[in-house]
Amino acid sequence: MAESPGCCSVWARCLHCLYSCHWRKCPRERMQTSKCDCIWFGLLFLTFLLSLGWLYIGLVLLNDLHNFNECVMDSPRRFPSIHVNLLPTLVLALLLRLCRQPLHLHSLHKVLLLLIMLLVAAGLVGLDIQWQQEWHSLRVSLQATAPFLHIGAAAGITLLAWPVADTFYRIHRRGPKILLLLLFFGVVLVIYLAPLCISSPCIMERRDLPPKPGLVGHRGAPMLAPENTLMSLRKTAECGATVFETDVMVSSDGVPFLMHDEHLSRTTNVASVFPTRITAHSSDFSWAELKRLNAGSWFLERQPFWGAKPLAGPDQKEAENQTVPALEELLEEAAALNLSIMFDLRRPPQNHTYYDTFVIQTLETVLNARVPQTMVFWLPDEDRANVQRRAPGMRQIYGHQGGNRTEKPQFLNLPYQDLPLLDIKFKHRQGAASHVPCTMILDVPYFLSHLHRALHKDNVSVNLFVVNKLWLFSLLWCAGVDSVTTNDCQLLQQMRYPVWLITPQTYLIIWVITNSVSTMLLLTFSPHISPPVAFPLLNSLDDLPSRSSPGLETAVLLMRINNFMME
Repeated sequence: MAESPGCCSVWARCLHCLYSCHWRKCPRERMQTSKCDCIWFGLLFLTFLLSLGWLYIGLVLLNDLHNFNECVMDSPRRFPSIHVNLLPTLVLALLLRLCRQPLHLHSLHKVLLLLIMLLVAAGLVGLDIQWQQEWHSLRVSLQATAPFLHIGAAAGITLLAWPVADTFYRIHRRGPKILLLLLFFGVVLVIYLAPLCISSPCIMERRDLPPKPGLVGHRGAPMLAPENTLMSLRKTAECGATVFETDVMVSSDGVPFLMHDEHLSRTTNVASVFPTRITAHSSDFSWAELKRLNAGSWFLERQPFWGAKPLAGPDQKEAENQTVPALEELLEEAAALNLSIMFDLRRPPQNHTYYDTFVIQTLETVLNARVPQTMVFWLPDEDRANVQRRAPGMRQIYGHQGGNRTEKPQFLNLPYQDLPLLDIKFKHRQGAASHVPCTMILDVPYFLSHLHRALHKDNVSVNLFVVNKLWLFSLLWCAGVDSVTTNDCQLLQQMRYPVWLITPQTYLIIWVITNSVSTMLLLTFSPHISPPVAFPLLNSLDDLPSRSSPGLETAVLLMRINNFMME
């Protein structure tokens, strides 16, 4: 594909130098783009699309970063870096293409390009192997972003028409020209009709917006205080949450206490108090030993959540003095704060004294605390029948084993990735009863066949976990979820309205206007007309007779294509 050296302006020369790192003027025989250069340009464009997809995945996964940030990367700010580095190179290549300059990508750029492609591909493969559930997160995110992605895609394909048209007139063979047209207008048609497949709960009438979901503190308020501590409990109440979600283990001498991890090293100073027992199971410590541990100093040394503000003043001093709380302490404090408690009960190791009776031991502690049974949401599935008989006032939460399958579930707790499986809005539009925030884990394979009946007829309340970002909370709000479990209750508490809410009529207007403007620009496209920003770079595009017949110099793009097809 021979190139004309007609674009000899200073701007074009600068672009060529930046793209190829060749600062000397190229001889005339090198002023052409070879097939190899075209392949590298295609690889650059493909890598950019992959990195753009990785950027989107990274932004979506920031909601779940607390689950696997230590395995994927140290900081979420690394997600967009690949995309930002590739964008200038791609823009330079497109401008050089329009200026009819050779696309001589430097060898260093080629190496970096291949490296970036391999890194992105490895990231996608790793995501598919280790965290397949996150693909469902992406599906949910499209319900929040698809209307805006459509606008961006329409704008992008409209701008891309410029280099496509330039390439079209440079190709001399009929077959490649037809293939290029079919590919381009096929993509245009898909983008224009994409809204037919877009479904979002936030495309609804404003009068149908359900009540704001209640908040469930995930291990309390872990961005404001050390997780699973009494300080975290108080911060949960200050955030306006109604439920404190926690994890309970039983000590070696039978005292239920709050702890999530199997080992104490992450959230306590066990390394300094019991240096020889760092790898011991949390349940293997006695209550006297657990009381010697500090459960708050780690929070001041390393903030577990990126973007959280460091503690200062009284809060810092309070965090420094936090200890591992017993379940009985938690229940009494929660009753005083008018908070409900939901906990996951973790089975101790097989050699533990209470391996077979840890459920009964925990139940006895709850009953002896003399707090209202209605404030306790019972999650453990083990020995559920006995728990229901001795504490009928507790709200039963069904675990993965399904519990008593003859009983209809009243409360459901699901990962937010299961949102597409729920037709919750229908429940609200049918005049469902009052909002009851709660937390449950559902045996999905069993209950899905009964889900719609339960939601529509039995007034089931739904809680989804874990929700930390505004876009996701807004989406679940529009979907009619009753409550969400969150690490960032202070952020979600401040929301008074979803991030966006569009009526169906308004979205239809946006769709029509977007496609109409894009179509108009494509129909009126002429290589003679340059955007104001690019005008200083494209002076050489006035010399067009070599690419088209003189009688068609001022014809629009689609008229030229029609003329070509009629030949």
